[in-house]
Amino acid sequence: MKNISNKIILIFGIVFMTFSCSDVLDETPDNRTTIDSAEKIAELLVGAYPEGAYVSFLEPMSDNAGDKGPSATVEFRVNEEMYFWRDLNDTDEDTPTNYWNDAYKAIAQANQALASIEGLGGGGVELDPLKGEALLCRAYAHFMLVNIFSKAYNPSTANSNLGIPYVTEPETVLLGSYERGTVQSVYENIQKDLEEGLPLVRDNYEIPAFHFTKKAASAFASRFYLTIGEWEKVIEHSNIALGESDTVSVLRNIALSSNLTFNEQVALYTSSTLEPANLLLVTGNSLYNRIDARARYQMSPTIVNGLFTSGNITGKSWSYSLFFRGGSDNNFIPKYQEYFRVTNQAAGIGIPFVTFVLLSTDEALLNRAEAYAMLGQLDEAVNDINLSLSVKTDGYDFNTDAFTVNDITTIYQGIPAGLYTPFYTIPNESLPIIGAILDIKRTIFYNEGLRWFDIKRHKIALQHLDFFGNSFLLPKDDDRRAIQIPEAAQSFGIEENPR
Repeated sequence: MKNISNKIILIFGIVFMTFSCSDVLDETPDNRTTIDSAEKIAELLVGAYPEGAYVSFLEPMSDNAGDKGPSATVEFRVNEEMYFWRDLNDTDEDTPTNYWNDAYKAIAQANQALASIEGLGGGGVELDPLKGEALLCRAYAHFMLVNIFSKAYNPSTANSNLGIPYVTEPETVLLGSYERGTVQSVYENIQKDLEEGLPLVRDNYEIPAFHFTKKAASAFASRFYLTIGEWEKVIEHSNIALGESDTVSVLRNIALSSNLTFNEQVALYTSSTLEPANLLLVTGNSLYNRIDARARYQMSPTIVNGLFTSGNITGKSWSYSLFFRGGSDNNFIPKYQEYFRVTNQAAGIGIPFVTFVLLSTDEALLNRAEAYAMLGQLDEAVNDINLSLSVKTDGYDFNTDAFTVNDITTIYQGIPAGLYTPFYTIPNESLPIIGAILDIKRTIFYNEGLRWFDIKRHKIALQHLDFFGNSFLLPKDDDRRAIQIPEAAQSFGIEENPR
């Protein structure tokens, strides 16, 4: 079924409430189930979140991956190809093409929801929260696509850099004609949807962590405004995402959870009810839990040493528990577990699912810290650094381990010139604080894909080494930082990225 539907979904998935492969091929796009109530719209929006995995291809592209050599027990093609920044045309789960497909399917769901809301009068007490969720879903999916498949946002080049198609109408033809637009036009549309949707969202969901609640929506806004450099708005929305309670109480407390068993740790990490740090989750078809430890281009011994054995600026140990599968070099942090849905009991076959954290309070906190640093509010930025470290460090004591601005400046006084070159200028006094924040984020969001977005935003040059010591470089402005548009989408007229 997947191979048949991909040719259609690849352009931008035709939406039906229920369908089979023959339905997709036999029916016209307009002959879809009538969505004539708030309940049906809410059901439609369950599918408006991209379910494809992006960590599987973004993590090996970053400096969070190394070549473990023959000791790796799994050869996983997407893992190898992306480690060397090659174009990959595979359509299986965990690939860029699969994410493209899933994101545009989610967008199509959101657009149909918005059209149905308009058909029911356009708003009101019952429909406004659904409209807000749909707008945020559409904005989020496009934001992820433009950050993966286009060059990094830069206001001086955004009007000339290729964006991705921003789709705002339900599909009414089987294969429509779409243009990529520019990065600037995509960001303008994202901001429009985001700012229209934010005041409308509510929190009355059965399982809030799988929807855009007020806090989740603000966490997304925090990430968006960080990307375009609007620092005051980053702080404003990070504050909402973190809430009014004690900040430490809503962060992921690894220092406490490290005492749990492996099964307890991995269940807690993506819990929709027990972990307050999880603001938005998604569960999708993925094999990632099977390969995150054993794939060749993952957490090599060098990465283990650089990020977890050392690397904590307090001088103490990180609280993260390291485990291994199939060999002592196959280390991993317990963040993922597989849910296997059996489709044929007799044959023993089924579909693997993995839950991913899309937005968290930990990210909102460090976004705020970076915004404070860029505004020259260094004490506030360092306070957020201390809050983050306090729940990720063994034996952390605010009385003895809390940093001052001078402490961070001393530790990071040797940042190489030109290491970070975003489109905006980082003030000299803020640079050490930014360096500390990015290093902390690199560790605590290890194997979640977020490091790649910091690499693109700050134009960090990369070097990957293979097992034999051969060097492979990704310079700051290399075109390969924008993952290639899927081959099938190109065949229908969507312009490819330059190479």
